[in-house]
Amino acid sequence: MTGFPLLLDVSARRVVVVGGGTVATRRVRALHKAGAQVLVVAPSIAAELVALDVACERREFTAHDLDGAWLAVACTDNPAVNAAVVAAAEQRQVFCVRSDAAPGGSARIPAALRRDDLTVAVSGGDDPLRAMALRDAIAVALDLGELPSRPARPATHGGSVALVGGGPGDPELITVLGRRLVASADVVVVDRLAPRTLLDDLPDSVEVIDCGKSPHRQNLSQEDINAVLIARALAGKRVVRLKGGDPFIFGRGGEEYLACVAAGVPVRVVPGISSALAGPAAARIPLTHRGVSADFTVVSGHLDPGRPAESGIDWPGLAAGAGTLVLLMSMDRLDLIAGELIAHGRPAATPSAVVHRATLEGQRVVRAPLAELAAAVARAGVGAPAVIVIGEVVDILEPPASTS
Repeated sequence: MTGFPLLLDVSARRVVVVGGGTVATRRVRALHKAGAQVLVVAPSIAAELVALDVACERREFTAHDLDGAWLAVACTDNPAVNAAVVAAAEQRQVFCVRSDAAPGGSARIPAALRRDDLTVAVSGGDDPLRAMALRDAIAVALDLGELPSRPARPATHGGSVALVGGGPGDPELITVLGRRLVASADVVVVDRLAPRTLLDDLPDSVEVIDCGKSPHRQNLSQEDINAVLIARALAGKRVVRLKGGDPFIFGRGGEEYLACVAAGVPVRVVPGISSALAGPAAARIPLTHRGVSADFTVVSGHLDPGRPAESGIDWPGLAAGAGTLVLLMSMDRLDLIAGELIAHGRPAATPSAVVHRATLEGQRVVRAPLAELAAAVARAGVGAPAVIVIGEVVDILEPPASTS
């Protein structure tokens, strides 16, 4: 088909759909979502269509049904009825979509893709499969940031902040939404453990601010980071705070969220896969397993376990429980934590593992009984970043080799 492409504003305008089956349901759902005043005419109307809360009349179509209509859609399984709808629409100068034979109508419904306020409509020359294939390819490219969805220059409207969880490290494990937001950012404020390879393809115009917190280096304070996010957003920038893991799991995302709200900056949170979940999975360690462990606890071990008032963690309670323990930020105190758990009742022989650089090239897994784990890690030369797993689940999928 050759024609003139355009979008129709059908809000509060009469659209007549003739047909009551699967195709009609799909069309009515989209029209209803667009705000159209829909009338469905068909002798038999599917219950799913009726549930959409639009006007339905169970009867045969008549030409007068199109009086006052802005658009008609003929989607019955009877070609003669569809042709009659097209003829009545032509008489009244109403555009008509004919679902069973597109060339017979005066309008087409393209394969559409919507992302926030972006709409992409694809016509395949009356070949719907071709149109859908191209639409889906465009969708993937947009979601992966391979196609720009916003102008290179900042928009004139107010800025915003997105707290994006980048996942455990492998750039392919960030969410589709997170990937898209990074690709359309004006400013990216990035952590040390975030998937930094995502930054390689950003335009030169994107400002990248490295606030990676690591030992023995000059770091931005949390107050500095909050100030940067707010200042860039108030300047009209789309700001992405790219974090490793999930923003709200030991990531201080809550503090950044509250700071943005207090400053009147629009802020959204995009969850990420925490290394607490991904690390064990990458090492083939299920955190729960029927008959072995029904729960797990995630703990930060960066404070001295020998000072409960300082760490705020109930190590005796964790030691006495039967659930799986997952420790983050604990490598510097692994021997102290293991000793504390054993002293309060966790068996010294409890299967344990350290997963280093989970999901990334160079991933290593060290397994040993709890009492021997720190020594095994030292021999292997493994350090942070790493996830520690303690519990019977460690050996469920990969039991230790027999020594007999």
